[in-house]
Amino acid sequence: MTAFSNTLELDEMITRPCERVREAIRLCPGPITVLGAGGKMGFHLCRMLQRTLQELGRKNDLLAVSRFSSANSLIPFEKAGIATHTVDLSNEEQVRSIPDTPLVFFLAGVKFGTANNPELLARMNSEMPQLVAKHFANSSIVAMSTGCVYSFVDRSSGGSIETDATDPPGEYAQSCLDRETAFVNGSLSHSTRCCLIRLNYSIDLRYGVLMDIAQQVWHNRPVNVETGYVNVIWQGDAIRQIIQAATLADTPPQILNITGTATLSVRDIAIDFGRRLDRSPIISGTESSNCWLSNNKKASRLLGQPPTSLEQMMGWTSDWLTSGGPTLNKPTHFQTRDGNY
Repeated sequence: MTAFSNTLELDEMITRPCERVREAIRLCPGPITVLGAGGKMGFHLCRMLQRTLQELGRKNDLLAVSRFSSANSLIPFEKAGIATHTVDLSNEEQVRSIPDTPLVFFLAGVKFGTANNPELLARMNSEMPQLVAKHFANSSIVAMSTGCVYSFVDRSSGGSIETDATDPPGEYAQSCLDRETAFVNGSLSHSTRCCLIRLNYSIDLRYGVLMDIAQQVWHNRPVNVETGYVNVIWQGDAIRQIIQAATLADTPPQILNITGTATLSVRDIAIDFGRRLDRSPIISGTESSNCWLSNNKKASRLLGQPPTSLEQMMGWTSDWLTSGGPTLNKPTHFQTRDGNY
């Protein structure tokens, strides 16, 4: 049996706050707004914040903002009793309807289906962050970005650090740099305190790099190893660090890589899943000499090492898959090397 018998147990574990999170929120008085709350990490971030605020006697200090484009996307928020506000963040008038709060977490943006839609990328990953940065000029902002803004590095490098050059391939990754630039410019213009989170790759049993590889092994589909090495971090660990990052917001913005410590071999992961799932993995391609990798030493020094091990994540993933646990059917496309998602 898996360590989690249903999604409620999984969500409870992912959103369980630690003492570092409690201390961070103690240092951040006033209401908190989460923008883009309807995305893959949004509910988990909101739920951990809600649980922490309730423990601190501030149960009404959270607002989840999103388009909530489907009725189902609202359900978990309603069940948890999290206040919501439906807004299209690319619409300036609607952005102005959002209450101004001392702390903002920004999770909005687009990725998939954008390879042939530069107008959508520009609107959602460049123009929309500019609107948000302007509206929340007096707030502290923790804004999500991605490790894909870095250049490819050799696997032996230990990964890119926060001061390394950014020269990403593809329009999507470039738009993520534009998103960062919107918050940098807002910070410099208005002294807005900000922290930019370069994340890769967060793991939930319903999606993520490990589930992508496990499903390919389970269904006897080839595992492409051209992108031969990755970093991963358990979603609960990532969210705990993202919340703590609110205490690091500064002007100019602080930049923080949030990911796992180890450089992981995709081939080795596939072989390990083969052992766990009683399959013979089909390996496709040959490892390229470089790939996207991030170094998390700065985050680990400031926020602590992510405690969830690869062994735990792989065991949970295998059990979840073989027990028929639900997935989001949203592959990460981590194998894509040209940025065309």
